[in-house]
This record gives sequence, structure tokens and C-alpha cells, in this order.
Amino acid sequence: MKIRRWSAFVLGAVGITAIGWLCLPKPPLLEGVSFSRKVFSRDHELLRMTLTGDDKYRIYTPLDRISPELIQAALLHEDRFYRCHFGINPVATARATLNFLRGHGRSGASTITMQLARMRFKIHSRTVPGKLLQMARALEIERHYSKREILEAYFNLAPYGGNIEGVGAASEIYFGRTPSELTRPEAVALSVIPQSPARRALQADRRFLAPHFTAQVLAGQGTAPEMTTTLDLELQRILERRISGYVASKRELGITNAAAMLVDFRSMDVLAEVGSANFLNKEISGQIDGTRSKRSPGSTLKPFVYALAMDQGLIHPLSILKDAPRSFGAYNPENFDREFAGPIRAEDALARSRNIPAIDLASRLSHPTLYEFLKTAGVDLPRDEKCYGLALPLGGAEVTMQDLVRLYSVLGNDGKLRPLHYTLPHIEEPGVRLLSPEASFLTLEMLGRITHPSLGGEDADNEVFWKTGTSNGFRDAWSASVFDHYVLVVWVGNFDGSGNPAFVGRTCAGPLLFQMIDAMRAAGYVRARPHEPPPGANLKRVEFCAVSGKLATPACEHRVSGWFIPGISPITTCDIHREVLVDVETGLRVPVDDGTRKLRRQVCEFWPSDLLDLFQKAGLARQLPPPFLPGCRVENNARLGKAPAISSPKSGVIYSIRENDDASRGLCLRADAEADVRKIYWFADKAFLGSAAARETLNWHPTPGAHKIVALDDYGRSDSCTVTVQSSDVN
Repeated sequence: MKIRRWSAFVLGAVGITAIGWLCLPKPPLLEGVSFSRKVFSRDHELLRMTLTGDDKYRIYTPLDRISPELIQAALLHEDRFYRCHFGINPVATARATLNFLRGHGRSGASTITMQLARMRFKIHSRTVPGKLLQMARALEIERHYSKREILEAYFNLAPYGGNIEGVGAASEIYFGRTPSELTRPEAVALSVIPQSPARRALQADRRFLAPHFTAQVLAGQGTAPEMTTTLDLELQRILERRISGYVASKRELGITNAAAMLVDFRSMDVLAEVGSANFLNKEISGQIDGTRSKRSPGSTLKPFVYALAMDQGLIHPLSILKDAPRSFGAYNPENFDREFAGPIRAEDALARSRNIPAIDLASRLSHPTLYEFLKTAGVDLPRDEKCYGLALPLGGAEVTMQDLVRLYSVLGNDGKLRPLHYTLPHIEEPGVRLLSPEASFLTLEMLGRITHPSLGGEDADNEVFWKTGTSNGFRDAWSASVFDHYVLVVWVGNFDGSGNPAFVGRTCAGPLLFQMIDAMRAAGYVRARPHEPPPGANLKRVEFCAVSGKLATPACEHRVSGWFIPGISPITTCDIHREVLVDVETGLRVPVDDGTRKLRRQVCEFWPSDLLDLFQKAGLARQLPPPFLPGCRVENNARLGKAPAISSPKSGVIYSIRENDDASRGLCLRADAEADVRKIYWFADKAFLGSAAARETLNWHPTPGAHKIVALDDYGRSDSCTVTVQSSDVN
């Protein structure tokens, strides 16, 4: 009878236990746990591990990606009977209870499942109620999850010192490798940390490389747990070291901050990005990203003015431009050095960063203008075109370093605009054409004429095509370059916008740029490669007159080889150099050889009067034609030269005058004429107004109304224009 009762009791207890076991609720395991995100370089080196929502470093790692040595070592140290018990080890629990009752202190009885319960549900297990709750939770976990799932959760939540949780974060931080790549000694070292994480934690290296770059990647990639980026860690370190060393060496000049960005323009992969000289330096606002901050670009946009001008048939590299004082409405620009070079080749005007020629070309651009070009390129210009005016080529609008990198990549990519890439893999886009391949090639050729800042103006580094820029008030110093298959842009300045006379593009940003290029070259990243026209480009190389920039004729003694775009570039034969007959005895010119005098042939330069003025102001002597011998008939010369061209007033313009103010009533009459023209005769509505020397102006006091103006040179050649004059007097 007793046996039967005991059997019934046992069966009842087992039944109740079984029912209780089956009724245990299912607790969450890893549901709701946040994990860190990892950002890797292109070579899969960890750049950054983000903090979780509860400020932990915790990386989700599946069990099959954990080293078997680590699993074995952890089970040996933490729970050697893990695969035999049901969440609680009865023997270990009984021994621990007995020791506690005898006052011998606590002894380890927590299984891996119990440890998981404590970590997952934040249980304070050093009290009796807490320990009982921990055991109950362990039973719940064992009831609903497999041993494999429990072990995986444990390895993802186990403490490894400080705010590091989970073997994924610990192995990356302590050893710089994933849990599957751990060696046996590394696995053993990690396995003992969870027993006493506060005391046994290794020296942790919280990876935080390329902080500005990784911040941008994390902001733009949704919630992806892992990202492989385009960044080359060695190149990143080269740029960082060069900036750090440069700033340290120039601190006495007030140079404390710089930024740089390097892109492979073939793929548009961002290889390196340094947003400031020191991310952690609050004195320089180091956490501001200089690659995304809008700043005045100075003259770094000038190359695109020249590229557009070549595409629109306004110039070729050897075209002669005017670098002279000039007003554009109310805008009176000056050059950086406050001097003027006079007549100058387009390639030299860009290489020497002359302001006036660039502004003049910008004023002549149409469809697209520079503003339209930048808007198409995705540059954020919040105001309309009139607000920027002709100051745009000189830095009149703010752009970002990333904008400049994309724009200079257009030159490297034969005129096509393509987006920057920060992660791998990515889809290769065909790009949007902004410039012709020909104009892009020629613009780089022109930029290749700029001398290296350390060469004292003697030679150019023809492997590097670069341009500098200095913003108004010396607030920003820039240097942008295309070389090999890279685009590199450097900025030096202060994020608060304060100026410094040392912030000059050529002498401040230029040296830093070339330090970076030289370091890349020394590391084997840069190779010399000839700069050749793109395949199938519509380009032709011919001999130009070295003086006029036009196609050479037999009269042109000095010649230079150069490129032009057939059918687009403004190509004409040189009409500056002409052969004339000179009387040997007097040295004066005669129109024809009538056999009465001993004559010789002499090549002279027939410059328009405006360019001749510029040469004279620049102190450059020209070989001008001598006057005609008195008494000679010179009618034939009218067929040889050009008619004068009225430069003031402008045809079709309405001019306002004050009739009661003689000082303001006059309009200046001026015409550009051939070099051998002595006088210009002026007429208004067939009435003779007077005459003036070819390079001088005549003041005219007109009456209100429409007037036809005629300029006649002393060879009978003429030009005319129509203007309207109105009174501006207010009654």
C-alpha cells in the first residue's frame, strides 16, 4: 500500500512538473537587442564600430562564425556539463547551497543558461530571490530554445570588459579579427574574461578610424549591419600624417586646420577623406567635416570657364586675351597682385590665374554659362544667377570640397560627371556629359603649365594638373589637382571663417598638396603616364604664330606647336605679321616697288590699337611698321588692313545724360584700329565731330535722340554703330 502511494505521489509530481514545464512561457532571447554596425575599408579592415542604443559595443555573430576553440574553451571554463543539464546543474546547485548554509561563501553554480538569463533580463542574482528568478528564467529558456540557440545568444551578450559585449565586438576590438579567425591562445584569452570582465579585460582598441568618412557612410546607408567602403586605409593614413605634420610645422603662421579628399576618378571611389586636422580637437572644431562644409572656392572654378569657352568656340589655348583694367558694368575687378600683364595667351592667363581674362570669358559664355554649368553639375547655388554675377569665377559662390572633387573628376573623365562612391560594391554609371573630351583634355594641358610651388617658377610638374584658389579676405586656401588616375583637393583655413594672410592657395595649400602626392608616389601609388588625347578626339596639332596665337604664315618667324578643335576653335591665319617694303635710304615704308628706289622687305607687326596700348603699358616693345614715305600713294593699304572697330559707345545701348551738367554729358568715342593708323575721324549723323589719335578717345556731347556714329581711319576704312541718348534730368 505504501509503495502504491509513493508511486502515485511520484507520478503526480512528475506529471505536475511536466505540465509546469510545458506551461513555462517563452521568453525573448535576442529579440529587441540592438547591435553595433561595422564599417570596413576596401581591404576589410575595421574602420568603425558604432555604439548600440544602450551604449555598448555589441556585434551580432552567428554560432557557426565563432572559432570552435573559443566555444570549447568557454564551455570548459563556464559550464563543462552544458549539454547534459536542463538549464540548472542540480549537483552544482546543491553544493553551492550547502556551502552557503555552512557559511563558506558562494561557489559557482551558474550554468551558461543561467548566465544568459541574468544578462538578458538584468537580474540581480546575488540575493536569494534574485537567484531563484534567475533559475526560473533559465528553465524558461531551456524549455523553448535549443542548446545551439542558447549558446549563440550567450556569445552575443557575454561581457568582455567595459561596454564591450559579445564575442564579435571583443575579438574585433582586442585582436582586430573576426571570431572565426581567432587563434587558440586568443580564444583562451577571451574565454576567461566573462568570469571577471572588470578585472581581466585586455587593453581595448576602440576602432575609430577615418571618423568623418565613416560618419557619412553610416548616415547614408540605412541600417545595414556591415558596410564595406571604398576607403584605402593606407592612403587615408598618408593624408592624415601629411596634414598633421604640416599643421605642426606651420603653427607659428596661425595654420591649425586643414582638410583633404582623394578620389579615383575612374571609378569615383573615395579613397581617403580627412575632414579636419584633428577630429578630437575642440579648439579647431575638429568634428566639423571640412569636405562637406560650404566655403568660397577662390579661383578653383576658373578652369571650367576656360573649358566652356573652348567648347563654345571663343578661344583655344594659344588665343590672345586682354589682361588690362576693365569695368563690367559696376563691377571693377582686379588681379590678385594688383597688376596687369597686358596681352596674354589663354593658357598663360589660366596658369597665372589672371582675373580679368577669366571674367571677360565668363561674360561671353552662353548656354551654358558658368552658373548653368555648376547647377547641372549638382552644385548647390541657392540664389539666382544675377545675384552671383561675374564674381562667380573668383569664388563668388560657396561650394564644398566634394563639389570640387566631382568637378575636377569631370576633367579626368573626358567631360563626364559621375557621382562619388563610398561603399562597395556599386553600380558603374555612364555619367552625364558636361564638357567635350577635347575641352577637358585641353584644360588639363593648360593646368599642366602651372609650376610646382617648390620650383621657384622655373618648371611645371607635367604629371600633375592643378589649380589653386584663395578666397576673399584670406579665409580659405585651396589646391585642386588631377594626376595619374586621381583627383586630390586640399583646403587650409578655419571653420569659423576667420582670415589669415598666410591662407594663400599657392603658398599654403599648394605645398601640402604636393607633400601628399610625393608621399603617394613614394608608397608606389602614383605612376608617371603621358597625357594624351582621348581616343577618337577631334583634335589637331598645328603650328601657331607664337606672338599672335593664330595659324602661322611665312611671315611669322617665331612659331609654337599647339592643339585646336577643328570646326569649333576660332582659327584664322596670322594677320599681325605682314611683309612691307621699306626704303633703304630713309627707312620709311612705300606701298609698291616702282623701280625708283632701293628697297628691302621687312616683316612688321600690325596690332589693333587696343592691344598695342596694352603692350606699351606692359613695357613690351613690338616691331611696328614705319610711316609711309611722304608723297606716296597709299590707297592699296586699305585693302590689306582691317577697318577700325568702335569699342565705345556700344551699339544698341541707351545712354542717359544730364543736359544741365557739362561734366557728365560727354560720351567717350574710341575705336580699335590697325597699328599703322594715325588718326580716327568721327561723324555723328553725317556731321563731323572731330579727330583723335588712334589710341585716344574723343569726347562727344550729344543731344537726346538716336544717332548713327561713324569712325573713319586715315586709309578710308570705317565702322559704324547706332546709339540712343536720353535725358536723365529730373524737374
